[in-house]
Amino acid sequence: MLSMRDLTRVYRTDTVETTALDGINLEIEDGEFVAVMGPSGCGKSTLLNVIGMLDSPTSGSYVFNGEEVAGLPEAKLADVRKKNLGFIFQSFNLVDELSVRENVELALLYHDVPASERRRRADEVMDKVGIGHRAKHRPSQLSGGQQQRVAVARALIAEPKLILADEPTGNLDTHHGEEVMKMLQSLNAEGSTIVMVTHSPGHADYAGRVVNMLDGRILQERRRAA
Repeated sequence: MLSMRDLTRVYRTDTVETTALDGINLEIEDGEFVAVMGPSGCGKSTLLNVIGMLDSPTSGSYVFNGEEVAGLPEAKLADVRKKNLGFIFQSFNLVDELSVRENVELALLYHDVPASERRRRADEVMDKVGIGHRAKHRPSQLSGGQQQRVAVARALIAEPKLILADEPTGNLDTHHGEEVMKMLQSLNAEGSTIVMVTHSPGHADYAGRVVNMLDGRILQERRRAA
């Protein structure tokens, strides 16, 4: 699905140069569940942002779905994101003025999908993640775990090739965190490709491959035993 070669990301100000990613070489295949771990400031969130085309590499190659995307103009990157990627954030990023169903439908507003089809697909994906019974509620009326299920449904509704999850359990208690991880593992078993940043070794164990980072570099990788 994606391949990075000698990829760097450097941030510069008038007085300081910071290398966030330093010679990243990474391949991710269709259907993988990859967890990215490492201490704060090691570059894992920057890597996720570059994979998600929310940030651009300073140098190196990034091939996504057979297309070199490093250096593409923002309008083209936005089109690739819209067609291929789903995002799950630590802070849920739900709109409290909208119902659960309306939040889930938001991702389809940019795809020119008719209202009736948006509703059908929203109902389908909400049922899939176990939140359909809360369709008419507002996010503030839900628990943290339920809000993250809404965020997962929103990420899934456009049927993305790749789901990117940035600390998806970071704002949840242990019980709800485990629920979300089991849901992601189930989605992966059904064919979804997932890249997840996490601080939790226990949650990383849900993934099939764990990538450990330090100082902007990939330090080691390990695969879960079959």
